[in-house]
Formats: sequence, C-alpha cells, structure tokens
Amino acid sequence: MTLTGRRILLIVSGSVAAYKALDLTRLLRKAGAEVTPILTGGGARFVTKEALAGISGQRVHDDLWAAEAEIGHIRLARWPDLVVAAPASASLLARMAQGLADDLASTVLLATRAPVLVAPAMNPAMWANPATVANAALLRARGTGFVGPAEGAMAEPESGVGRLAEPAAILAAIEAALAAGPLAGRHVVVTSGPTQEAIDPVRYIANRSSGRQGHAIAAALAALGARVTLVSGPVAQPDPPGVTVARVESARQMLAAVEAALPADAAVFAAAVADFRPEAAPAQKIKKEPGAPPPEIRLALNPDILATVAAHPRQRPRLVVGFAAETERVVEHAAAKRLRKGCDWIVANDVSGDVMGGAENAVHLVTAAGVEDWPRLPKEEVARRLAHRIAEALADPA
Repeated sequence: MTLTGRRILLIVSGSVAAYKALDLTRLLRKAGAEVTPILTGGGARFVTKEALAGISGQRVHDDLWAAEAEIGHIRLARWPDLVVAAPASASLLARMAQGLADDLASTVLLATRAPVLVAPAMNPAMWANPATVANAALLRARGTGFVGPAEGAMAEPESGVGRLAEPAAILAAIEAALAAGPLAGRHVVVTSGPTQEAIDPVRYIANRSSGRQGHAIAAALAALGARVTLVSGPVAQPDPPGVTVARVESARQMLAAVEAALPADAAVFAAAVADFRPEAAPAQKIKKEPGAPPPEIRLALNPDILATVAAHPRQRPRLVVGFAAETERVVEHAAAKRLRKGCDWIVANDVSGDVMGGAENAVHLVTAAGVEDWPRLPKEEVARRLAHRIAEALADPA
C-alpha cells in the first residue's frame, strides 16, 4: 500500500528502543508519507532531535510552550491523518489513559481528532503490571490501536513480552489503520476548478478558480478512507493520490459526469461553475472585421448542478455540500443559497481578495443548525476540517 500524501505525527517517548523510530521514519518516507516527529523528554535521552530531523526532513517538536509561540498544539494536533507513538512508554500510556496534558506529546494526544496507534515498549514486568494492563484496556476501549509489544530479549538481562514491535510490523499496522479510516466504504463526489464555456473554437467564458480548494478536499476525503470521484474543470493542479478523476470543460459536461458518478454518500460542489454560456458557439473563429462593431454574444443559463443533485429523485446523496463565492454579505447570501438550492451545507467564502488562485481561505460553514466561522487557514487545512466534519455527519445514524 502506498502512503503517498498521508501525514503521520510520530511521537517518540522514553525507551531504549527509541532508535528504531529512525528506521520507522525511513520506511514511512520511502512509502510516501510525510512524517513530523514529536520527541518527549524521555525520548531525547535515547535519540537526538538532529537524527530525527535529518531522516524525517521535518522540524522536530519537543516543547509545548515553543509550539504555542510558533504554531500551537491545536494546529499540530489537527495536522495528521494518524498519530503514532513508537515507542510508547508505560508513562505515556498512563498519561493518555488519564487524559493528562503536561507536555507537548500528551497535549497533542488529548487534542487530536485523528486516529491514534501506539507501539508499547517497556520491561516485561511493567507491561504485566495491573496498572499498565488497565491503562491499555481503557485505551483500546476508546479506540486506540495497538501494535505489539513483542516477546524477546530486552536491554536488561531479561526477556518476555514488552519488546517494541519491529519497524516493518509498525509500518504494516499504520497502513492498515489508514486503510480503515472513518470514511472507509463511503463514496464521495467532489467538483473542482472552473468551467470553460466556448464562445468559438479559441475563446471561452471562465473565471479565476484554480481548483486548489476542491482538489485539496478530494485529497482530504481520500486520506480518511473514502472512495472519491473528482470531477474537475480545466486546472493546473496535480491529481490527488488515490482519487478517480473525470476531466470536463463545460458546465453541461460537469453535470453529466457528476450524474454518472452517482450514487454517492456525499457530494461536495466546490467547482466555480459558470452561470451562463454563449447561446451559440460557431464552428469557426469569430473574426474581427475592420470598422465593424464587436459581435453580440447572447447568453443562456447553464444547468444548476448543485440544485439538480440536491433534488435528485432517486440518487440524492445523504449529504450535499455547496460552495458560495461571494463579494459582499457573504453569510447572508450563503444562507439564502442553501435554502434555494436545497443542499444541506454551504461553505461560504469572500472571494473579493486573493482567495481565487491563492493558498489560503477563510470560510463560514452554513448549516441548518447555524453558522461556523473558521479562521483564515491554508486551503489544505480547510479541506481537512471539512473532511472530518463530513465523516462525523455520515457517522451519525440520524
């Protein structure tokens, strides 16, 4: 299994087996994953920040207050697709079980919404201690994944169960955990980019959409285990890994591709579809005649893809999410659009600045329950937040 595009937050805690975290990091990167390490105080006794940074290619985080001053533990907690503690010491398991937040690692573990996988490593007597047994049972009941510990010789002249699982076994557990994400078994259709409406064979009506936000949403949904069909207008964005892409040009082609992709559990309409198209597009280039006035172009309405799918009589997705690109009264217009189109959610954004084609976005999630105002974030983080909200909504039996 490839881990291309997957984000792993690797917590290295205090154990003589911490050196194996370097081999694990190397394997993860070879599989295509992006690895950001957190090194605890105990872990730093056995492996250096410089070694972890050199192999991961990323900065190593080891101080709660430094993280607060620079990126914040919440942002760090929201970044990964999976949090992996390898090795996970008895102390770390105890702090996780009790919900303590007394250093960066435990604070991130308490704040993350991502699945967590731990690879315990400790003396056999510590692993068999009733306190550790109870802590491990509690964490399993809460959904924490475990790999190991294995049986074998320890650093001390003892042997038994408590040895850190081998890096290859931890890698396999990571692949399995990511394959069974919260959207595993779900199909989501996403539209992205602009549409191009032909005036003649060389000219068209379009807009400034780059497709970056829609493509990021498709990637984020796939990272949570969804089967994603991305219907994209003409963009320069690379195809997200693990996503089926249907390329179109016009609004009518986009509607046909979306309908062909149904049924789906959810649909996210992030594309900036042209509202109008030329009523007629000649087969030959329109020539500019000397002294003649500019040609008149009569416009026709394009199909409303969002409203069509939201009102589909047989194959309406359970969750239909639209986008509203506005330049004024953003939330007011978006709330009215949600009702008019018949969709469940609207993601509203102000595109009067540098949003179209830019790297960041500030959105408002408009639902029947109210409005959530999200701060200005990288578009990839907006996508991840939206993907997690979609997973939560589809997991709700109501």
